[in-house]
Amino acid sequence: MTNPYGQPAPPLSPESDKQAAMWAHIGGIVGFLPSLIIWLVLKDRGPRVNQEGKEALNWQITATIVWVAISIVRGLFGWIPFLGGVIGLVLGLLAFALWVLNVIWSIMGGIAVNNGGGYRYPISLRLIK
Repeated sequence: MTNPYGQPAPPLSPESDKQAAMWAHIGGIVGFLPSLIIWLVLKDRGPRVNQEGKEALNWQITATIVWVAISIVRGLFGWIPFLGGVIGLVLGLLAFALWVLNVIWSIMGGIAVNNGGGYRYPISLRLIK
């Protein structure tokens, strides 16, 4: 990221780096966009926000892929009279469980980073290296 004068943006202070990394995790509560924006804008300015932002973004992408897959399967089976209702209920509960895991793990990640550590999501595709 460069400023209008062509100079590279200054590195983040250690505290700002930690805080941005924390928000990359906690922002995941509302979806993948906060993690994506924080990582894209600040990844070159702090090592912590680069690492933790990638971790948070990888989890958010994974959760989004699973949610879309659940939605597609619910849509495919939704028109079947009895079976569609049962499958829809089970997949609806699975989608709710995914949402709960996302909230819990995002908060846990933010707390871990804020306490000076790092956080690795228990289940996550490593799409961004």
